[in-house]
Amino acid sequence: MQKILVLYYSRHGNTRQLARHIGRGIEQVSGCEAVLRTVAEIGTNDLQQSNLDPIVSHDDLKHCIGLAMGSPVRFGNMAAPLKHFIDSTSQEWLSGTLIDKPACVFTSSSSMHGGQETTLQSMMLPLLHHGMLIVGIPYSEPTLHTTQHGGTPYGASHLNIGTNKQLHSDEIELAQALGKRLALTAMQLQR
Repeated sequence: MQKILVLYYSRHGNTRQLARHIGRGIEQVSGCEAVLRTVAEIGTNDLQQSNLDPIVSHDDLKHCIGLAMGSPVRFGNMAAPLKHFIDSTSQEWLSGTLIDKPACVFTSSSSMHGGQETTLQSMMLPLLHHGMLIVGIPYSEPTLHTTQHGGTPYGASHLNIGTNKQLHSDEIELAQALGKRLALTAMQLQR
């Protein structure tokens, strides 16, 4: 099985839900396995946090054929714990570990105009520096034309308004489509 890393940070569980659906999309592609990982809170050495996936290791980056990376919106940018991990990947950058591997990004926010697209773009920047190939959600996905919830051509997203933390069916569909597209692209590049 080819491993595709789904790396995320989630404080309230919304980004984690997106990660799970991206993983389901990845696993729709024969021969692909979604490997879900999170990052540690800054200032802790916890190798495992309660109710979360395992903490990412640098070996996870080395052994994946593709990467989906997600973060909640933090003032139009990725959250500090995810940025902290990405800032620790200089060795992977120097060795070219991630060059020519496909990547996608995803996010969640609690307001319509809270910076989803800039957050998605902020996550793309270090991936481009690593030489990764960015995939988004093309407009050939019909739901992208009609959604009144999350979802952008830059990546999957979730809009959490009020106390309902459940993803809308449009958000689930687009997250799974993105995961599937990432996996298909990764498998094509392996050939």
